[in-house]
Amino acid sequence: MKKALLLHSSREGQTIKILRYIEKELADTHQCELVDLHETPDIDVTQYDKVMIGASIRYGHLNKKLYKFIDKHLSELDKAKTAFFCVNLTARKPEKDTPETSVYMKKFLTLSPWQPKLLDVFAGALYYPRYKFFDRVMIQFIMKMTGGETDPTKEIEYTNWARVKLLSERFGSL
Repeated sequence: MKKALLLHSSREGQTIKILRYIEKELADTHQCELVDLHETPDIDVTQYDKVMIGASIRYGHLNKKLYKFIDKHLSELDKAKTAFFCVNLTARKPEKDTPETSVYMKKFLTLSPWQPKLLDVFAGALYYPRYKFFDRVMIQFIMKMTGGETDPTKEIEYTNWARVKLLSERFGSL
């Protein structure tokens, strides 16, 4: 059975939820290991047939630990069958939910020396009641500016699970 490493750089948990879905989709053909990229910087990438990294955007940026991980493991990632996706609330809009139209994916590809074989972008989730006061107010402000939901009692999942399934299939076929 093939081995797949599923790394996450997640803040609120939606990226992990997406990777768990992918893990279930691959269960018949791949032995998957789900790992927090922030806690395991010394993982041996060469022990896996494939590597997927999922990362969330927070206030317009990916976590700096993601870039440090990539820099440290660049040669191994370049040799592996790889995929990368980012999760953000901007991708809730159809005109901003592809690697070609996502400003965050474009920024990532400009800043990162790693150029994964597969790319995707997924809308995240909005969990106002779970946020700390500062984060809730900041996210409400951003959502108001972009025409999104601002009701602090709402929890909305924007993730397109059919698209996640397609990425799972593409990754499984690498």
